[in-house]
Amino acid sequence: MYSTPDFRKGLKIELNGEPFAIVDFLHVKPGKGGAFVRTTLKSLISGNVIDRTFRSGEKVDKPNLEEKQMQFLYESEGEFHFMESETYEQLFLTEEQLGDARNYLQENVSVSVLFHNGKPIGVEVPIFVELTVTQTEPGVRGDTASGGSKPATLETGMTVQVPLFINEGDVLKIDTRVGKYIERVR
Repeated sequence: MYSTPDFRKGLKIELNGEPFAIVDFLHVKPGKGGAFVRTTLKSLISGNVIDRTFRSGEKVDKPNLEEKQMQFLYESEGEFHFMESETYEQLFLTEEQLGDARNYLQENVSVSVLFHNGKPIGVEVPIFVELTVTQTEPGVRGDTASGGSKPATLETGMTVQVPLFINEGDVLKIDTRVGKYIERVR
């Protein structure tokens, strides 16, 4: 069990049988009355964000979470198939379960799958991925005064804003936390 002094950003707790991650928290000690902790929590299953206040010293449960390294195999009709490298056990997740992570999945990439009470609830992709540009307009020289940008479609179907010098076939480094172009790799 965790107590309110243990709270920190990123800590995973369980409320009403559902796992949550602490996004933000604030210890408040008013002049009158007992101290309390205001938290912003994000559900690890649905992605909903809620605000919750805890009395100082209140206890919350630790969620039964397990992470397994798995390899992404392929996508078929909205189902994404993964395989555990050691046991060759396979499972599939839907687009809803993956959320934004589906924009960064390439075949044979290793990801961390999060399980709650034995059921898969989400995927953590690497912070940086390298994706190939499949479609973009050619950049026009002298088009802007301050370095402009244009949309580019990547091999996973995701569209990002890139500098004008990027061409089809270029491999780009993408930050998965914010979904933005970082640099051209080759």
